[in-house]
Amino acid sequence: MKKIFQIFLVLFGITAILIALLHVIFGPSAIPGSVPVNPTMDSEDRFYATLFAAYGAVLIWCVRDIERKTKVVYFLALTFFVGGLARIVSIFAVGPPNDFFVAMTVLELIIPIYMAFAQSRIARAAVAS
Repeated sequence: MKKIFQIFLVLFGITAILIALLHVIFGPSAIPGSVPVNPTMDSEDRFYATLFAAYGAVLIWCVRDIERKTKVVYFLALTFFVGGLARIVSIFAVGPPNDFFVAMTVLELIIPIYMAFAQSRIARAAVAS
């Protein structure tokens, strides 16, 4: 379980960093179903992309000594889950997004549950040994 979760975190982290780089380089045009935006929205997208890159970097940082980084992993899982909830708020406020992002919303609500479950098992196993 530990090795699989570590591989998952590395892949998730790399994916987040790559997505962020696409947004920094291409701006909102990297978003499936996007439309041209004004300079303010472009600036916001590129700014928030750097935060997502940092999120990915922290996921990768957690891999080493994963047993001792439970609070960080839980925080990252909660952050991602709340992001999924924010998408639901958006759906109710302005309507459904591109189908890709509907699928992403599902993942953003499921992945954190897996993260918390896997981390709790790894942390318990470390305490037991």
